[in-house]
Amino acid sequence: MAAKQNASILGEAKPSKAIIKLALPATLALLAKAVYNIVDTAYIGMLKDDIALTAVGVTVPLLLIMVSIENIFAAGAAVLAGRQLGAKDEDGASRTVTTIIGLSIVIGAILCVGGIVFIEPLMRAFGASEASLPLAKDYAFWMFVAALANLPAQSMNCAARAESSVKISSIAVITGALLNVVLDPVFMFDWGLGMGVEGASLATTVSQFVTFFILAWFYLSGRSVIKLRLRSFHPSWKLIKTVTVIGIPTAVIQICLSVASSLTNIAAAPLPDADNIIAAYGVVQRLILIGCYVVMGFMQGYQPVASYAFGAKQEDRFHQSVRFALKGSAGPDGAGSCRLYPAVPSPDPAV
Repeated sequence: MAAKQNASILGEAKPSKAIIKLALPATLALLAKAVYNIVDTAYIGMLKDDIALTAVGVTVPLLLIMVSIENIFAAGAAVLAGRQLGAKDEDGASRTVTTIIGLSIVIGAILCVGGIVFIEPLMRAFGASEASLPLAKDYAFWMFVAALANLPAQSMNCAARAESSVKISSIAVITGALLNVVLDPVFMFDWGLGMGVEGASLATTVSQFVTFFILAWFYLSGRSVIKLRLRSFHPSWKLIKTVTVIGIPTAVIQICLSVASSLTNIAAAPLPDADNIIAAYGVVQRLILIGCYVVMGFMQGYQPVASYAFGAKQEDRFHQSVRFALKGSAGPDGAGSCRLYPAVPSPDPAV
């Protein structure tokens, strides 16, 4: 029943309505993810320690790099799985998602171990001073641990939207965000565990693992259209290349923001009030991410609809999805003649 309803949304509903229906929960989920960053910053500000805010600001480039790596695999797998679902190849979609989630777990483990081993040179490279380095290391440590859950969770999250199972996607991310709001003060302040900056990062990590377990339960319980099965894990160079090529454009914006943040921190380091500058810039960067997440949420609503139409060879529906997405993200001007397939000349000269 759920499979038929999901197929109806992706293949039969008007493209604009389908995109909006999928984009709203995707945007809410991403904004909930932004709450992690904003809540951490707000609570850390209550510590009344400028160095603490500086330490968190230093980790912004690291955060953006982690998000970009997540998106390469998650967005790529979602688009490819959407095409396969449109072509009625549910087994192929299950192989794609199972394999990418398995590889995400492996890559998450590599990032976790590598990040912890090289944590000090990484923090210095991102602009940490001698004063902010200890707290930056404390905060970044749990960010690296969170990679174990974040990478596979993001892949499952995008796969859920690819099959239009947006309800579980929203529930998982929003639950994690609300839990983070509750756990932050408990872990940080003296009336709780009194862990300070490290407590904020640990609370976020615990919340992100909860999100991972909710999504894993959804897939392993058999409620999803795309099935996670051990026998469906078939890594191949062709699959990895296809997913990576699709996913890299989605990750470019985070990579560019990360480079810009790193260069700004490095440029600020020699200045007399460097720690305060980096702290202020880190706060602003986290607020800017809210706008980025709104655009990303809209596009994540568009991707499953367009991918399904592409796989089902519904050319008109595919072009309608592209035009609506361009109008929604960039305004009506300039979107009218965009085609990713060669345009077919109209027999009517007036058209």
